[in-house]
Amino acid sequence: MKKFGVIVIALLVTISAAIYQRLTGPTHPKAFTYTVENETFKSKVPRSGDTDKDTRVVLNLPISAVATLYYKKFRVEEEFTPITFSPIDEKKQEAFLPKMPSAAKLEYYIEILDGGETKYFFKETPIIIRYKDPVPIFVLIPHILIMFLAMLFSNLAGIQALIREPRFKRNTLVTLILMFLGGLILGPIVQKFAFGEFWTGFPFGFDLTDNKTLIAFLTWLVAYLINRKQDRPSIVIFAAVVTLVVFSIPHSLFGSELNYETGKIMTGFIQTMNIF
Repeated sequence: MKKFGVIVIALLVTISAAIYQRLTGPTHPKAFTYTVENETFKSKVPRSGDTDKDTRVVLNLPISAVATLYYKKFRVEEEFTPITFSPIDEKKQEAFLPKMPSAAKLEYYIEILDGGETKYFFKETPIIIRYKDPVPIFVLIPHILIMFLAMLFSNLAGIQALIREPRFKRNTLVTLILMFLGGLILGPIVQKFAFGEFWTGFPFGFDLTDNKTLIAFLTWLVAYLINRKQDRPSIVIFAAVVTLVVFSIPHSLFGSELNYETGKIMTGFIQTMNIF
């Protein structure tokens, strides 16, 4: 297989995995379709908000329709608070969720009056929105870029190891370095800006994003150490597969979450376990 072909395949796999992770993450906007006044509309509602401003919820909706947003604190026994949507123009309406502290979550659903019929959206399974502090662009962009390159070189090294291309050993080291810089250096800095904690994975917590980064890094560390003085391409293939699997897990799943009762930030996994 030619060098160019290997790079193209690695790039396609990386882009596909990145898109999948992005679209399946719990903070990606939720899209839904609905019919009002015999017309079909599509909208996306937010599942991530910033702590420094109210979060705007926009519906594609005729000015004649009456819509209400109901929200409350997540995992808190309280009544839902109603907010009436206001027209932006003849085809759009908006409502604003209040700004909340870092790692806080709200749950909300939408009610639309269509003539004499009341339609509910997400009432049984409310939308959950998590809040974060703004992350400086000079930290966020390098983190995203380096992690993308780490995934790219991981896939590249795995494919090269599969076809016994000697450069797999060099790219094993490149992957390890990128994983360290993007995941274990810049990753915690991003999390500190967003949620006030550098690391909430093992051994301090169960944050899935932190833990999957740690697993990927340790796997590549083992692959590098084993291949320093001998050729063991199967270990590199294994490391590439592990990395592809763990980074296909939705980003921010079981992430940091504010416990309203204690005022402390915990991981979503621990919060979930405390329910039972």
